[in-house]
Amino acid sequence: MEIITVILMAGVLLLLILLLFRQSPNAQTDYSSSMQMMQQQVESLRSDMRSSMQLVTENLNQQLHGIAQQMQTQTANVGSRLDAATRVIGDVQRNLGELGKATQEIKELGQGVSTLEELLRAPKLRGGLGELLLEDLLRQVLPAEHVLIQHRFNNGQTVDAAIRTSDRLVCVDSKFPLENFRKLYAGVSDAEKKQFRKIFFNDVKKHIDAIAGKYILPDEGTYPFALMYIPAENIYYEVIIKGNEDNGENVYSYAIEKKVIPVSPNSFYAYLQVIVLGLRGLQIEHSAQEIVSSLTRLQGDMEKVRDTFETLGVHLNNARNKYDEADKRLNAFERRLDGIAGRPGLDVHHEPKLQIL
Repeated sequence: MEIITVILMAGVLLLLILLLFRQSPNAQTDYSSSMQMMQQQVESLRSDMRSSMQLVTENLNQQLHGIAQQMQTQTANVGSRLDAATRVIGDVQRNLGELGKATQEIKELGQGVSTLEELLRAPKLRGGLGELLLEDLLRQVLPAEHVLIQHRFNNGQTVDAAIRTSDRLVCVDSKFPLENFRKLYAGVSDAEKKQFRKIFFNDVKKHIDAIAGKYILPDEGTYPFALMYIPAENIYYEVIIKGNEDNGENVYSYAIEKKVIPVSPNSFYAYLQVIVLGLRGLQIEHSAQEIVSSLTRLQGDMEKVRDTFETLGVHLNNARNKYDEADKRLNAFERRLDGIAGRPGLDVHHEPKLQIL
């Protein structure tokens, strides 16, 4: 801006000189002095322009330096932000990778569940799974000698498992009424759910009747009750908690009337703990009986020892009496002997000497 002002002033000054030169008659004579003045003005203008250019250059350099510093600061900030963004992107990518892995695992789990559901559609496979879970739970809690798997009775029936107590058996049979239970919760309308609930309860009652008729055999050493093991908690919940039919009958009450006790994995574990305590009590009782028998035998042995000791005492008394009697006789004999030896002319202690010829 200052440079433009200086140029304009120089132009105006030059125009004034030309005008004066044209209007004045003594222009030729003053030409030299005018030129001299103009050179001086030009030199002055040059000096002013140099100063202005120097000042402008310094200001420009300062502004460029400030801009450069700002750019460096902004570049550093942008770099740090880019680093932070890179880290965030890396974390996001890593989380996405983990999420993808978890999603794949969930997908595989879902496929496994679907495969398991397909397998459980077959009644035999469901029954086999229930028996396997029952056996595993029994062997985890009870001693091996008290667990009987696939126990066969004299009537030809085979129960999934039997628990041997002191002299009787607790029969446990696994039932897995899954098919109509799934239909119950797959039903859309209330009428369908009501229909499948009735069918489901009828299935459970059939299982209860079968267990009551096949495995409650007191004449073959069973208790007058049996356990129905339901390996799924949701099915057990439906039987026990929601087991009220439309006619007001309760499935659990029906089972108790038939002397069949439904159990789930959780409740059956509690039953088994009680049985374990009972078995320990029986073991303690058996041990106590053995201890009493041992004490009785020891008491008999003690009586024999006492008799022998008393006999020995009698013999010792007799021996002492004989000893005292023998001692008295020995003393009397010694006194007689001393009396004989003390007579005149008898020297019992003198031994005659033999002459050697």
